[in-house]
Amino acid sequence: MINKTYRAVLIDWDDTIGDWQQAALRSQRDLYDMYRIGELRGANGERVGFEQWFEAYHTHNITLWERYAKGEIDRAFLHFDRFLYPLCVVQGVLDNGQWTMDNGRHSDLVALSKAMGDDFLRLTNAHFCLMDGAAEAVRYLASKYPLVIISNGFREVQHYKLAHSGLQEYFRHVILSEEVGIQKPDPAIFNIALERLRVDMPDLRKEEVVMVGDSASSDIAGANNAGIDSIYIGPRNDVNATYSIRSIAEISTLL
Repeated sequence: MINKTYRAVLIDWDDTIGDWQQAALRSQRDLYDMYRIGELRGANGERVGFEQWFEAYHTHNITLWERYAKGEIDRAFLHFDRFLYPLCVVQGVLDNGQWTMDNGRHSDLVALSKAMGDDFLRLTNAHFCLMDGAAEAVRYLASKYPLVIISNGFREVQHYKLAHSGLQEYFRHVILSEEVGIQKPDPAIFNIALERLRVDMPDLRKEEVVMVGDSASSDIAGANNAGIDSIYIGPRNDVNATYSIRSIAEISTLL
């Protein structure tokens, strides 16, 4: 247990409460079949296997979300580029590691990527599930603290997942970056959470709040930027968090 008294908990959603990675994996398997990715042939002439396809998507998607959090790209670019890039990779049409429009020679891939992006959002909703132990952890935390979600996820997707999680009633506030115009790790989004909590807790100090999340670059860095303690959830041991646990199911060992 932590030898400190907290009065409120801020918490991330994707891969902290909701199992985004599992939903993404299942959705990508569906897309792989729907769009017949396995019939594509790479630069070496071999057919594209699912593992090759998913790896190309997954590594690039992580980079895109980091750039999105920094404000370097917008939602529209992330939406289709996370599919355009792997399509270019598996077909060997990258120039120095980047895709180029070059008078529209890849415009067919751009259109395909946008369609896949739309289907992906629909499928991730269909495959939505919670992290192991997340429901119990949320109920436990809500019995002791007011809870506030802070998420950079797309607005309509996050509202759908929250509504279908069975956990909506346990959160005092839900702060989505698209709705407030600020993304983690900007400390301003954490200040918004504090302002909303202070409506009912006017004497709340940031030293009495802790942020829980799985992302070192947005959740933990953001909490650090805001001067708020943090609990990192995940396998890394090089994260500059106040506390660390391996899974959300372990949260009761700290709070």
